[in-house]
Amino acid sequence: MIIKKVQLKDFRNWRDAAVELGEGINVFEGRNAQGKTNLLEALYLASVGKSMRTPRDRELIRWDCERAFVAVDIEKKYGEDRVETVLGKTSNKCVSVNGMPLTRLGELMGMLLCVLFSPEEIKTVKESPSERRRFLDIALCQLSKNYFYRLNRYNKVLAQRNRLLKNPRLDKTALDVWDMQLAAEGAGIVKSRRGFVEKLLPDAKKVHAFLTDGAEDFALVYEGADGYGVEQIQENLMKSLRESRDADLRTGFTHSGPHKDDLKIEGGGADIRTYGSQGQQRTAALTLRLALLELMTAYTGERPVLLLDDVMSELDAVRRKRLLEVIKGYQTVITCTELDELSDGENVRRFTVRAGTCERIA
Repeated sequence: MIIKKVQLKDFRNWRDAAVELGEGINVFEGRNAQGKTNLLEALYLASVGKSMRTPRDRELIRWDCERAFVAVDIEKKYGEDRVETVLGKTSNKCVSVNGMPLTRLGELMGMLLCVLFSPEEIKTVKESPSERRRFLDIALCQLSKNYFYRLNRYNKVLAQRNRLLKNPRLDKTALDVWDMQLAAEGAGIVKSRRGFVEKLLPDAKKVHAFLTDGAEDFALVYEGADGYGVEQIQENLMKSLRESRDADLRTGFTHSGPHKDDLKIEGGGADIRTYGSQGQQRTAALTLRLALLELMTAYTGERPVLLLDDVMSELDAVRRKRLLEVIKGYQTVITCTELDELSDGENVRRFTVRAGTCERIA
């Protein structure tokens, strides 16, 4: 799939703009704080229904306005779609596809497949397990509406259980019902995540070997409840919940379940999460995104759009060159202050961004 056009009105610092993208590499150049990342944020919003920078939609609205509007036209193998998002400071977000409002955000999943990589994404490797779970969940939600809804149900049950744990008059046997629901929903999440990691690994190995010139092996291991079948995983989750119940009651927090799981990332036999250099961690984070491109393509038959936000300055010349090799064939939107590695041609469009305005220069 490719993005044909994006329209912005009162979104962040963009007052009113319409940008037509090319099928290949689209480079948006400009000084810092001009609105380059805001453009990528709008595309990401159209893909997953939320910003990658803030959970508060009102922050996406231009400071002196009451509403913001984003429209993205998408061309696919078998037709075209238009995703429109209206944000209001005093009203709920409204998302529509081809003019039809969506009653559930899950229906947006898969409409526009996007993979984002920015300097912030190094957190996937170096920071807490929640960042790695976030990577898995965003990818899986785009690939499966069922996963999106299951994850929402799990989070609602988890929130209810945690509220009960804080009740000093709680009848402990009442937790049994919530434990069963939590384990049932959690087992499906664990199974999906583990299967996803196993499918991602071959592409990740191949990409990592290319980026590092074969200097490092690469491995991914999902760290969660044991088992491959849903029933076995559910039994193990129930066992963990029983074992941690006393601690849960003391702290008012659920200590076991897929909301505590992690993704182990190894390079050259070492745990990159803990022992990797910053360069290794950045390369590993990039490996995960590029491998995800391949997996999404194989799974859906559509090539996702790659969003690269100011990452070229973070990579050395060799990594930049190899990155540009890997992304051939994918529509890519790159923001940067300058990018000399690309020669102008029919597969490259260049734009300059100034104070929320955009002009094509090549």
